[in-house]
Amino acid sequence: MAVEVILPKVDMDMSTGRISSWHVEEGAVVKKGDLLFEIETDKAAMEIDSPAAGIVRNITGKEGVDIAVGEVVAWIYEEGEAVADAPASAPAEAAAEAPAKAEGPAPVEAAAPVAAAPAATAETSSGVRASPLARRLAKEAGLDLSAIAGSGPKGRIVKADVEAAGKDGGAKAAEAAPSAAPSAPQAMSDDQVMKLFEEGTYELIPHDSMRKTIARRLVEAKSTIPHFYLTLDCEIDALLALRKELNDAAPMVKTGDGEKPAYKLSVNDMVIKAHAKALAMVPEANVSWTESAMVKHRYADVGVAVSIPGGLITPIIRRADQKTLSAISNEMKDLAARARSRKLKTEEFQGGNTAVSNLGMFGIKDFAAVINPPHATILAVGAGEQRAVVKDGEVKVATVMSVTLSTDHRAVDGALGAELLAAFKKVIENPMTMLV
Repeated sequence: MAVEVILPKVDMDMSTGRISSWHVEEGAVVKKGDLLFEIETDKAAMEIDSPAAGIVRNITGKEGVDIAVGEVVAWIYEEGEAVADAPASAPAEAAAEAPAKAEGPAPVEAAAPVAAAPAATAETSSGVRASPLARRLAKEAGLDLSAIAGSGPKGRIVKADVEAAGKDGGAKAAEAAPSAAPSAPQAMSDDQVMKLFEEGTYELIPHDSMRKTIARRLVEAKSTIPHFYLTLDCEIDALLALRKELNDAAPMVKTGDGEKPAYKLSVNDMVIKAHAKALAMVPEANVSWTESAMVKHRYADVGVAVSIPGGLITPIIRRADQKTLSAISNEMKDLAARARSRKLKTEEFQGGNTAVSNLGMFGIKDFAAVINPPHATILAVGAGEQRAVVKDGEVKVATVMSVTLSTDHRAVDGALGAELLAAFKKVIENPMTMLV
């Protein structure tokens, strides 16, 4: 029996993906485990293997276009099996997990290609055959699947059928539940936006999967998390002096290009350590919110925002409160380099308890960062600059860095956030405490 090849879920936030390239052609003979195609996600490139041995037929997944997770992109037929006998697609919810290969040994959450199920499993509760994407689109549009004619194998309803029904009004609207909540305000449509600009005065640059994911996550964060902001100034002259002393004392190690220092600390490395240490000092702020309970973390896993082409990603320094400055520095350099080449492992950028976003190197004095769920805090770091400060009634010059803590007010309220930020200030202004 033919086996369907679906677009797997290789990232927990993934709802669509793009096939960057097929490695087989229509009619190719493959063995189980042979490379079929590569997926371009917002974080990495993943290689997808064949779920079975046989002949590749009905390649419908096109390169370079968005495809919903769970959609069938090809079929694997047994030798001599008639193509016309292809079974209807099984629901994506029934897809079992299967391995997908990343550029590196990244384990991924993959919705696997599965063997076609008996006809009944391809039906909805009302007995209507429909692809997973068609069911979702119909639900979102308020269309009754039973009123839509299917053009897929054995009358299965596919995406095009739902879109056509929505345009011509041929499907009756599904009855809304009596207790349905009022719909949220809708953003302007593409057409509404484009009508505001004179034709010929712009170019359209399609969103890639990373930009779409960033947009979705930002909307989620700002619409579901009650942000609260706290700002204070930190004097960092002692920190800069210690950084120089530690870097000057770094031992030399041999490399393929000769010798180089074993580490080179940055201000950001010390900020990461100070924030992690502050969370250890104020453990009530080292939390994540869930509707049923507060998740209180034992360690400070600090995400660090890294700008990469097309967006940004937040690799995580695990247990940063327990690591030395040199370990944090070297790990951060490795993570940032692999982030820019999109070779991070899934577990290296998912999770974490908090985050640091530093725009000081761009001369930004202060800003407020958006919390990255499920974090309850994020620390925005501005540039260190010489400012006039008053000490003991006298005006003196000091190097001052402004930091702003964004908190999820459900988990970290104003007083607790202030306590955390005060602890950070204490550590950053007394940097020797990072060494003990």
